[in-house]
Amino acid sequence: MKKRFTGAVALGAIAALALTGCAGGGEEAGADVDFTAKPSGTLSMWGFENADDVGQARLDYAAAQMPDVEITHDATAFDSQKLTTRVASGDVPDVVQMDRRLVAQYAAQDLILPLDACYEAKDVDPQERWYKMVADEVTWDDRVWGAPQFYQPPAIIVNQAILAQAGVSAEDFDTSDTTKLLPAIEKVYQEQGGNPSVLGFDPNDATNSELYILAMGGQLTDADGKPTLDDPSNQAGIELLQQIHDAQGGFAKDKSFTDSFDRFGDNNQYVAGQVAAEMNMQWYVNGLSKYADQLELGVVPLRDAKGEPFAAASGSAFVIPAGAKNPATACAWITDVTSLGSWEAAGDARGETRKADGGINAGLFTGSPEADQVIKEKWVTGSSDANFDAVIDDYYAILDYGRSYPASPAGQTVLSEIRNAVIAVLVGEKSIDQALSDAQSTAMRDYESMIAD
Repeated sequence: MKKRFTGAVALGAIAALALTGCAGGGEEAGADVDFTAKPSGTLSMWGFENADDVGQARLDYAAAQMPDVEITHDATAFDSQKLTTRVASGDVPDVVQMDRRLVAQYAAQDLILPLDACYEAKDVDPQERWYKMVADEVTWDDRVWGAPQFYQPPAIIVNQAILAQAGVSAEDFDTSDTTKLLPAIEKVYQEQGGNPSVLGFDPNDATNSELYILAMGGQLTDADGKPTLDDPSNQAGIELLQQIHDAQGGFAKDKSFTDSFDRFGDNNQYVAGQVAAEMNMQWYVNGLSKYADQLELGVVPLRDAKGEPFAAASGSAFVIPAGAKNPATACAWITDVTSLGSWEAAGDARGETRKADGGINAGLFTGSPEADQVIKEKWVTGSSDANFDAVIDDYYAILDYGRSYPASPAGQTVLSEIRNAVIAVLVGEKSIDQALSDAQSTAMRDYESMIAD
């Protein structure tokens, strides 16, 4: 049995397992399961919260594939404390949805089942069903531990009207070339009373700083998932973020300003003219679509140190906990809900919703290349706004440049610690060397705890 969670994980409640003991070897727990068996009995799932038209269509599709199964659904969000409590009590759901960056942590502790036998029984090849970088995020120790969903690529959405007023172009927002990027930011930037009123570029780095570190050639872990936060290659991305903020008032003022944005309202930062360029995931395009007639937007990719487009996968995954009472039916459910048929049902639901509300269909970014293409061909057929259609097309093009966040038993700690380190540098609390060294120490404590026998 592997050592219990004892490190300073960002989701610190996992340490509660130190009081309860491990759930028992994940591989052994699933070794005798007949994953070819017909779905039967009851199935309990947890974490598929706030299902919209897309989510409900997928739930309905999966349920229709197993009409003789009674499905119960805890629709609250995933919570580590809740999971550890359920593990300790033996009240384990059959399926749990969680962030993909958590999967290797639970795998390393034998708290979830490896799914290789499940996929073999269902004739699913993870590297074909999902984009490689998506499948890699749930692969650890040469086994697959989750059924991933969604892949939201990042890109820089520019406000063409503001750029035109400042005499700069979208192409100037090239993160690989600060000789173009920084002067463009400075030309656009405006302030009132010493505070920003128009940002040249919002990197959205408080919760996405790892993107810039990876893009600039850094590495968060090695090939085995061991943290490498103090690697010198991680400095370039932080230095880039420092330069971006120094060109427009400094991080503290920028953060205070962006916190005031009405991001999902009628006076959002693009409509209000508060930002010329901002890094956003693809899902944000859907929110902007209803303002398409008020805006002239464009998209440029986040570029790596070599000038190539860069994207990183992100999303969630379904896992089967060790101790699940009905793992065979859980296997059938997770393969059904991430199948092409499920995504087609979801695409149709979103398509009908957009037809009814008159909105622009920006497509679905499912994590599956086949599903993405099928939905795009059927529903993303162009609108009366050629400019906004180009924004949608540009995000589809960026899918090809994706990289995975490396799977690590300390994945959530690595992520939280690198973000904390970047903030500490940007607010002037620590040097880059000190911040990365401190982050590495914390991440390594968790990593060593989780892999110890």
